[in-house]
Amino acid sequence: MEKSKKIVSLFVIVVLMLSLTGCGSQQPQVKTGEPELHNITDMAGREVVVPKEINKVFCVSPVGTIFVYTLNPDLLVGWNYELNSAEKKYILPQYHSLPNLGGWYAKATCNIEELLKVNPDAIFSVGYLDVEQANEIQQQTGIPVVMIDADNFTTLDKAYEFAGKLLNLEDRANELGTYCRETVNDIQAKAATIPEDQKVRVYYAEGASGLETDPKGSRHVETLDIVGGLNVAEVELKGGMGMTPVSLEQVIAWNPEAILSWNDAQGGYYSKILTDPKWASIAAVNNERVYAVPSGPFNWFDRPPSVNRIIGLKWLGNLLYPEIYQYDIAKEAKEFYKKFYHYDLTEEELNSLLKNAGGL
Repeated sequence: MEKSKKIVSLFVIVVLMLSLTGCGSQQPQVKTGEPELHNITDMAGREVVVPKEINKVFCVSPVGTIFVYTLNPDLLVGWNYELNSAEKKYILPQYHSLPNLGGWYAKATCNIEELLKVNPDAIFSVGYLDVEQANEIQQQTGIPVVMIDADNFTTLDKAYEFAGKLLNLEDRANELGTYCRETVNDIQAKAATIPEDQKVRVYYAEGASGLETDPKGSRHVETLDIVGGLNVAEVELKGGMGMTPVSLEQVIAWNPEAILSWNDAQGGYYSKILTDPKWASIAAVNNERVYAVPSGPFNWFDRPPSVNRIIGLKWLGNLLYPEIYQYDIAKEAKEFYKKFYHYDLTEEELNSLLKNAGGL
């Protein structure tokens, strides 16, 4: 009897061992090699094959890099140019050392050799939809290029919605997109109440001499157009980086009521406009309505023409029409920097940003 029990026990042990061995052989293997892919349709209507999980992104230009930074800076594999000290001041330190890989915009060229070393999962072309360029980059690099339409203020919310789904960041993207949509809608509603004969005539002084500008309809003055300012520049509309040269005699003839200028740190003519006797006869100078555009980490008004301009809408509206755009700019700026740049502005930093921009 005892022997029978031992045989049964041994049999049970053997069965259990075989069972465990069999289960072990059916365990899923660790996946190696290529990531899982799927087909998407980007915002230009192009069919693109991308990884289902995108963890590393490079952007064609600063427009997209800023956009991705606001969503999740951990996704970025590089910048499009060397960050200056003013930009680094408001960008989280852990991203300062990302490599400058160049890009495909203006006169910039991409360092493709270095780009391939960091091997992004996708390249984003954000802003103006240049399909031919996107196809060329994809063919040149072998990396999928996804186009995201963020060419003007009214498409930003949809751009965030699309990117949020693509990057599995839907809640974050919805938060930022909603802020953009509500801001633009509020600005447009307020602008519609400004009588035509009460609109402020504005000159945008670009370049080192303040004698380059952009006319109405240029993406570089879209902020001014939306808030209801009258752009005095009657010049040719240029594409790309914009900036049409003008003469001081033209500016004097236009006689703007207000002047917006690149600030001194950007290499603008702001301080000299106030002191150069050749500009003295212009109404804006006489009435001390010359303002430096806030910039840090990015220009609030136009360059790059990305989501950084959203806070610029509130600043400029408040500056030109304080009785209509009754924003608390200090509060608005702090909220924007926290929400979009992941950064808590101090009072000192806020004062510095707005020092020559009309103040708080």
